[in-house]
Amino acid sequence: MGELEALAPETRNLIDGERVEASNGGTFENLNPATEKVLGTCADGTKDDMQAAIAAARRAFDESDWSRDAETRARCLQQLYDAMLEEKEQLRSIVVHEAGAPVTLTPWMHVDDPIGMMAYWVEKARGFAYEQEMDPVPFMGRPQRRILQREAVGVVGAITPWNVPLYLNIAKIGPALAAGCTLVLKPAPDTPWSATHIGRLAAEKTDLPPGVLNVVASSDHLLGEMLSSDARIDAVTFTGSTAVGRRVMECASATVKKVFLELGGKSANLVLDDADFAGVLPGAAMTCVHGGQGCAITTRLLLPRSRYEEGLEIVKGAFESWGYGDPTNPAFFQGPQISRKQQQRVLAYIQQGVKEGARLVTGGGIPAHLEKGFFVEPTLFADVDPGATIAQEEIFGPVLCVIPYEDDDDAVRIANESIYGLSGSIASGSDERALSVARRIRTGTIGLNGAQWFHPDTPFGGYKQSGLGRENGTAGFEEYLETKVIALPVRDG
Repeated sequence: MGELEALAPETRNLIDGERVEASNGGTFENLNPATEKVLGTCADGTKDDMQAAIAAARRAFDESDWSRDAETRARCLQQLYDAMLEEKEQLRSIVVHEAGAPVTLTPWMHVDDPIGMMAYWVEKARGFAYEQEMDPVPFMGRPQRRILQREAVGVVGAITPWNVPLYLNIAKIGPALAAGCTLVLKPAPDTPWSATHIGRLAAEKTDLPPGVLNVVASSDHLLGEMLSSDARIDAVTFTGSTAVGRRVMECASATVKKVFLELGGKSANLVLDDADFAGVLPGAAMTCVHGGQGCAITTRLLLPRSRYEEGLEIVKGAFESWGYGDPTNPAFFQGPQISRKQQQRVLAYIQQGVKEGARLVTGGGIPAHLEKGFFVEPTLFADVDPGATIAQEEIFGPVLCVIPYEDDDDAVRIANESIYGLSGSIASGSDERALSVARRIRTGTIGLNGAQWFHPDTPFGGYKQSGLGRENGTAGFEEYLETKVIALPVRDG
């Protein structure tokens, strides 16, 4: 089993309450992107396995009282939360090894905070107002009662990526099950154990009824299309690239199922001319966190032309002193790209940036001091045209584009000149000025002067081609609910 032998990660899928090998006995390798070594294998789910998982989820929703028993849901989710807490360190090791996530980042987006989010969904399951009495209204002279009822949408297909796998698996499982849905989870083949291990915990340590949660890992990306197109699936949730999100919508259109998508981003970091450059600009190197593999990372830095060279020099120093390497070393915030394919994709974008005339300030290649692993040097471009490929397309690598602007209006124009609208940040000497600018940016989340919006109760999602719907918070919970209105007469006595 290689590096994780002592941890014995779950390598089987979870279908209808049972941990199973692939129906054809197939497996695929799980690779450590920092060492290029094979960690072990995982069951390679087939179309027949996905069919069985969908059938199990459909049966569990239609033939059990799961969707109507909020107390049971809360109890089972509490059990899953407790099990994750108990095996938190094992989950941490899995994420570090299979995703290349820097261990120093795991308390935040990768492990501790995501597990803590499950407690939020426990309370949502138990405390949400699923039924409300509306004001009575007359009809043909007779008073009428109206009941507003929120019900589980049904069977959910969830497709998750590899960049923050445990977090995104929990972000789908938690609200879907809390709302009373049943779920089929298809994780990315690059990070299967972050999903299959949750399947083990669900099977061993919870009272989840068979079929409520199913996990089908597979090397076949097209299995996800089955979740989008199958009529037995009532809703599909996907996190990943905008290109694949378009395909999810296309496949879902034939059955007019509910679709919610958290897609790409090209977020802007606006530094206004009254900002404390020395205080805020070293933080621009955080673009390289986790190899830049985050949809909400700010990958465009907008500097005022009046202070452009001053600002660029500070950012250059931050990039040149940025440490990166072995993700098990707590000194580093940047590890490898997830795969050789992704590494080569990032390098191709860097070459395109040079070709289109951007000035390569530092980085741009494979680091000479790291003999193994899919690493890319922290890369800084200056004098980037706002319409250039590297300023418009999501690179998903440790690459920052610095763009000059004339005034606040110009900065807003450049920030909004994108098909994306996921996140962003603004630095200013005045909170009021930063807030005024923020109100003009078309993006789903934005942080001002170092403030952080991420929290389980924060609805996260984007404008434009950054997605549909929201994840987390009450708005995210309601993505998994349908709305029913029941009218009945008011009876005397």
